[in-house]
Amino acid sequence: MRASLRLRVFLFFVLLAVGALACGAGALALGWARAEPGLPAGPFVTAFVVFSLLNTGLLLGIWLLFDENVAKPINRLSANLRLRAHGGKVEILDTTDAQYLGDLAPAAAALSAKVGSDVEAMASSVARETERLSVEHQRLAALLSESPVGTILLNPAREIVLYDAQAAGILSAIRPPRLKAALTDYFYAEDLEAGLSEARCKLRPVTGAPAIEARVKPLHGDGLMLFFDPPHAATPDAIAARPLTFDFDLMQHNDDRAMADQPLEQLCFVVFDLETTGLSVAQDAIVQIGAVRVVNGARVAGEEYHSYVNPERPIPPASTRIHHVSDAHVATAPTIAQAGQALHDFARGAVLVAHNAPFDMGFLKRHEAEIGAAWDHSVLDTVLLSAVAFGTTEEHSLDALCARLGIEIAAEERHTALGDARVTAEALVRVLQMLRGQGYDSLAALKGPLEQQARRLYKKNV
Repeated sequence: MRASLRLRVFLFFVLLAVGALACGAGALALGWARAEPGLPAGPFVTAFVVFSLLNTGLLLGIWLLFDENVAKPINRLSANLRLRAHGGKVEILDTTDAQYLGDLAPAAAALSAKVGSDVEAMASSVARETERLSVEHQRLAALLSESPVGTILLNPAREIVLYDAQAAGILSAIRPPRLKAALTDYFYAEDLEAGLSEARCKLRPVTGAPAIEARVKPLHGDGLMLFFDPPHAATPDAIAARPLTFDFDLMQHNDDRAMADQPLEQLCFVVFDLETTGLSVAQDAIVQIGAVRVVNGARVAGEEYHSYVNPERPIPPASTRIHHVSDAHVATAPTIAQAGQALHDFARGAVLVAHNAPFDMGFLKRHEAEIGAAWDHSVLDTVLLSAVAFGTTEEHSLDALCARLGIEIAAEERHTALGDARVTAEALVRVLQMLRGQGYDSLAALKGPLEQQARRLYKKNV
C-alpha cells in the first residue's frame, strides 16, 4: 500500500528525532568517557533527558507547522488538480491555503485556468454534438415507440444493450428492465438457444408466467435482436416514462474476470439511499427507498427505483421534519418484505453504493429473512471513496462532497431517498474518475485503501 505524503513527512521527522537523540546520546557518552575517573553519570543522564525532551518537542512543533502549512496544502492542491483533470470541474483553483508553497500554487492555478478554458471550449463543441445526437435519438425512439413490436438488443454475452418502451413493459412484468442485465434474469436460457435455428422461440419467464413468443435475428458478431408482439402497444405516458434505453458500448463487453478484477468502468453500480424512522439500525424502520443505476460510467436515465415503505409503526415527527415522509405517505405502501425484494431484483449483478453504507446496509441485512434474499453484493461507501480521493482531513458529508465536486443538490430533493441517490450517483461517477487517475482501476485495487480509511473513520474494517 502506498504511503501518503503526510505519513512520509511524519516518518521523516521521526527519523530526524531518532537521529538527533542518537547523536546526543553518543556525544554525552563520549564526554563522560573522557571525563575524570569516578565522575558520576547522573549529570550526563539528566542532560540527555532534558535534551531528548527539548529536541522531541522542537521537532514535533516543526512537524505540526510543516504538516499544516505544507503537507496538507499539497494534498489539497493535488486533489483539486486531479478533480479538474478527471472530475470535470473547471472553476478557478483556490490556492488561499497554499501560501507557503512558493510558486507552486500560482503555477498550478495558471495551468488549471488554461486547462479550464480549453475544457470549456471543448464542452461547448461536445454540447452541440450532443444536441444533434439527442435529436437523432428522439427520432429513433419515436419510430420504435410507434411500433407495437417490443425490441431488445443483446450482446454476445446475452446481456441487454437496448430495449424500447414496449420491451420494458414486458420485462417489467418479470423484473425491472436493466441495461447490461443477463437475459437469464428474465427468461430461461435454453429457450433462446433452441429457437436460434428456427428464428422464433417461446421464452418462459423465470417467474413461472406463461411463455412469450419472440422472433430472433442473429447479428454479425454474435449479437442478437429479439422482437416481441405484445398484446397492446405502449401508451404515450409509458413511452414518456420509459424512453428508448441503450448503450452500444456494451456490445463490446467480453470480460470473464471476477468482478473484483474488472475495470471499474465496466461494472454496474446501484446507488441507493434509505430514509428511516430514526438512526438506530437495530430498532428503527425503513420508510422510503430510492435507487438509480450507473452503467459504463454514467447514470442510466429511466432506470430508477423508488418506493415508500410501510414501517408498521408511527413515524416520529422529528424524522418527518427531516425527510418529509409522513404516516399518510406510507399508509398504503408495501412492507419492507415487498419493497426490499423489488430493490434486490433491481440490484441483481450490481455493486451496491451508498453514502455511509454501513448504516443503510445494516437495515437491509437486518431484514434479509423477511425479504427472502441475501445482500451478498460487493458494497462501496462514497464516504470512504471521498476519503481516499481527498484525504481524511476533508469533510466527507454528502453536502460537502457534492460542493467539492460542483454537484448541485435541489433543496426539495435533499433528504429524499431518490434525490439523495441521484446526487450520490453523480458523485460516484466523478470520484471514480479521479481514483482511476490515481491508479485505482478495480475493486481489488481499492480494497486496501478503503479498509484503511474505514479503520480511521469507522474504527473497523469494511
